[in-house]
Amino acid sequence: MNNDVTQLCINTVRVLAADAVQKANSGHPGTPMALAPMGHVLWTKSMNYNPQNPNWPNRDRFVLSAGHACMLQYSYLYLTGYDLTMDDIKSFRQLHSKTAGHPEYGLLSGIEVTTGPLGQGFANGVGMAIAQQYLASRYNKPGFDIFDYKIYAICSDGDLMEGLSAEAASIAGNFQLGNLIYLYDDNHITIEGDTSITFNKEDVAKRFEAYGWHVQVLEDGNDVDAISMAVENAKAETQHPSLIKIRTHIAYGSPNKVDTKEAHGAPLGEDEVKLVKKNFGFNPDEYFVVPDEVLNYYREEGKKGAEIEKEWNELFESYKKQYPDLAKEYELLSSGKLPDGWQQKLPVFKAGDKIATRKASGKTLNAIADSLPLLIGGSADLAPSTDTNLDKYESFSGSNHGGRNFHFGIREHSMGAILNGIAITKGFNPYGATFLIFSEYMRPPIRLAAIMKIKPIFVYTHDSIGLGEDGTTHQPVEQLVSLRSIPNLMVIRPADANETAQAWRVALQHSGGPVAIILTRQSLPVIDQDKFTKATELEKGAYILSESYRLPDIILIATGSEVQLILKAQELLKQESIAARAVSMPSWELFNMQDDAYKEKVFPKALRKRLAVEAGSPLGWQRYTTDDGDVIGITKFGESAPGDEVMKEYGFTADNVVNKAKALLAANRK
Repeated sequence: MNNDVTQLCINTVRVLAADAVQKANSGHPGTPMALAPMGHVLWTKSMNYNPQNPNWPNRDRFVLSAGHACMLQYSYLYLTGYDLTMDDIKSFRQLHSKTAGHPEYGLLSGIEVTTGPLGQGFANGVGMAIAQQYLASRYNKPGFDIFDYKIYAICSDGDLMEGLSAEAASIAGNFQLGNLIYLYDDNHITIEGDTSITFNKEDVAKRFEAYGWHVQVLEDGNDVDAISMAVENAKAETQHPSLIKIRTHIAYGSPNKVDTKEAHGAPLGEDEVKLVKKNFGFNPDEYFVVPDEVLNYYREEGKKGAEIEKEWNELFESYKKQYPDLAKEYELLSSGKLPDGWQQKLPVFKAGDKIATRKASGKTLNAIADSLPLLIGGSADLAPSTDTNLDKYESFSGSNHGGRNFHFGIREHSMGAILNGIAITKGFNPYGATFLIFSEYMRPPIRLAAIMKIKPIFVYTHDSIGLGEDGTTHQPVEQLVSLRSIPNLMVIRPADANETAQAWRVALQHSGGPVAIILTRQSLPVIDQDKFTKATELEKGAYILSESYRLPDIILIATGSEVQLILKAQELLKQESIAARAVSMPSWELFNMQDDAYKEKVFPKALRKRLAVEAGSPLGWQRYTTDDGDVIGITKFGESAPGDEVMKEYGFTADNVVNKAKALLAANRK
């Protein structure tokens, strides 16, 4: 391809981005204009992809961590032949459009992950790279490099200012993820102005070298040959992740907006767009123009991927003959199914024993691990405390990409975002653990997982003031209700060891969003499943654990460690001729999925005398207790003292449940 046509292709993308943002009267035109040469290199020279089958397993992945530059990605997806039309480009940022204001996973083929909150895509790519390396370690055999794809990303100054990217870059270097190739758009501009006002003393290249990355520095973001050569160098470097720092000029080609903050987050303006077009040799009065030679060229480039995929399919067919068991395993897991019989491995715990639900979770993980080879995970330096280590398996490391235990270090934020990157890769069931209070560090990736409806499993232990002596800084109060407020996030707080095992069953079978399993530090009695309802009913979210000896006067509801209190209170109330139904309610979300008949069975509308008990904020419980009910909860922070003493101090005793229930009944009789 001659240089004139190359330049025409690049300039077409620039003008297309300017037109789309201007029509929407909203968006970020300058960055895609600057990035067009990088995009050209990636989609025509570097990446393996197939627009006709965007999800073939060995495609290269592309992450636009600088998600505000999404018109760059939309333009190349359209030009190379993905399921995107010019009308979709013209509908940029409009209601129900595929071309949302930032790239959204599941909305448009070719978008590998939802990005926009800066740093998230950067860390997601690290998770994707981990998944590829694990797949390669498990399934690749001599002569059969079934999984050898790369993860490409474009990141910005903003991405690299966010602390998340520092966490993720450190992990990537430590794990020697040589399949990562990141292009850093060094344009020196943020919303407030030149990056020199906040980012002028840091040498990013040296920082990444210190992380263990292979770093290249390019001074001209318009030098297509130099960019292409740098990417090839990065491909050849397989022991270290690669960062290519490329000096660009935001709104390149705009006479009055180039290198200005005004080009970052607002349309260029009609007059300036016309000047851009004139500058690049386009008719200023024509809009959304793609010359035939440009479209034909990119479409032919897009078609090359079909042949690459065909070769891979033939390789995989040969692989299936040589390694039928591994091939069958991968095909099953990547379809989203789980192996037959894995549920039979779930442990059953003995009534009367006392065990913390965090420890029951650990025993469950180890019992099912052999049956689920793509169940991988770890913790933010808390494996001994969260009981998330798979005892029979090695750790994932720079020298062992087949390990199943992950040491994320004290990096909760990046752990969550990396889990999202793993979860996006078909077949994986990744989990990550920390204390419930530190879920606060993970809010952005939790929310993005819920938006994408992917399923990392977040394990949160030390779930209440019952954790004890660590005091207010470590005792969660508002976290449960806060997590429950996130759409598509399933929160499960099991009452004992057997409910915990069932929580894992439900989590692994769930689809449509992430799962948070909330577990205790302190030991809890194992509920007798012969005397009370079996823990398998956890799948319904709430169930009658113990029915009253006659028609109930009141319903007692609890989650987690407080379920034992309502069972004791039920017996004490019976001694005073008060009939109480005890309901275990480990998951609001699961219960809300049930039909009306089941909801009426557990919480009859006619029985409005209800008392909920949970060692957390009472917000939200009113939905289930009704106006005639009450909640024993916490509306202030905890105390530093032994856990049993703190729970007693805050009213989490069977006697207090009894007194509250009696007071509620007495009030309703007046």
